[in-house]
Amino acid sequence: MKFFPLLFSLALLTSSYGQDPKVKDQKTTLGFELDAVPYIFNGYYASAWVGHDHFRYRAVLTKIETPGFILEDGFTNNEMKVYAAIVDYFFKPGFEGWWIGPGLEYWDATIQTDAKLETAEYNNTILTLGGGYVWKFHKNFYLNPWAAVHLRIAGDKEVSVDQRIYETPLLIPEISLKLGWHF
Repeated sequence: MKFFPLLFSLALLTSSYGQDPKVKDQKTTLGFELDAVPYIFNGYYASAWVGHDHFRYRAVLTKIETPGFILEDGFTNNEMKVYAAIVDYFFKPGFEGWWIGPGLEYWDATIQTDAKLETAEYNNTILTLGGGYVWKFHKNFYLNPWAAVHLRIAGDKEVSVDQRIYETPLLIPEISLKLGWHF
């Protein structure tokens, strides 16, 4: 959590670079998104964002339970709370069409073995890179299919639980669909 104010401030400061000074009406907008995948897996997702010019600055809060078919055999109840700060770049104006964006995430998690004798806590700092396509279907309501890859850059590599070791993945792919709206 301590990284997010710094990252958000840095993103706001750097957003002024690379802007065309000849463009007079650079629209600033606010929006929010909901993501389907966390809701399917006993969680939630909320994202609020500020957009200016071709850049969108997102703050994300997610809770998700990793599906059992993704976990190593013998482990269960891998619940994660994710806090993220992400900067997206849109190739077209108006916050629609193709976008790409890097970000920094903090994953605060717990996990158990199938025996469920104890619950272990772990956390990771994640560098993420995602992209997608925003399709406005009614005024400023939109669908946003997207994909991302997450790279663990710091935190727990091995987690001891019930005398077993859970190895946190180095690289995690993700794909989903978001529903959003902006002013």
